[in-house]
Amino acid sequence: MEHRKIPVSHTLSYKGRTITVSGPRSPEDLEALHMHLDLDAFRRPIEQHVALVEIASLPEGRVITAVENGVIVGYVTFHYPDEMELWSQGGMMDLIELGAIEVSNDYRGAGLGRLLISTAFEQEQLENCIVFTTEYYWHWDLKGSGLDVWAYRQMMERLMKTVNMVWYATDDPEICSHPANCLMVRIGQEVPMSSQETFDRVRFRQRFMY
Repeated sequence: MEHRKIPVSHTLSYKGRTITVSGPRSPEDLEALHMHLDLDAFRRPIEQHVALVEIASLPEGRVITAVENGVIVGYVTFHYPDEMELWSQGGMMDLIELGAIEVSNDYRGAGLGRLLISTAFEQEQLENCIVFTTEYYWHWDLKGSGLDVWAYRQMMERLMKTVNMVWYATDDPEICSHPANCLMVRIGQEVPMSSQETFDRVRFRQRFMY
C-alpha cells in the first residue's frame, strides 16, 4: 500500500507570534527542534520528542507540528495501531490511528488543533486510509481546560468533525468502560469495501465470536 506523504505548510499569526504548521515532518527535521515544556500530557517532553522522531521514521507514520522559533508548541501523530490493541487485529494496512494531539497551554485558542489535523488530510494524502481516533476521558486535560468531561468530549468531537471524522459504535471494552469515551472515524474515498467490512469486524469483536 502507498503511504502518501506530501509536505504541506501554513503560517499562523497569534498574539504577535508567527507559528508554522507543517508536515508530515521528517525525522531529521524533528531532531533539530525542541519541545515546549508544557507538552507533557502523555509523557515528559524530552521523551515525547523521541517518540515523535520514531513515529516520523515509520513507513506509515506522520507527524504534523506547530513550531515557533524552533520550538514545537503543538503536534498531531498518525501511525498504525499498537499491536497489543484490539484495532490491530484485522492486520489492516490501510487502518491508521490518529494517536495523539497536543497544544501548549500558551497557544490554545489560536485554532492550532484544527489546523494541525486538517493539514494532515490535505492533498488527498489519506484518502486511501481509514483513520480513527479513540477518545478516552483519562487522557483529557480537564484541569488545564477548565472543562468537565462532557464539555471536553463535545470539544473533541467538534475538532474531529472539522476533517469529517464521525462517531462510530463499537463494543471495545475500553471505550465502553465510560460513556464519555468514543470512537471517531473517517473513511477515505478510495478505501475498498473489503477494508470497511474488516474494520466492522474489528470494532464489533463480540458480534463475530459466535
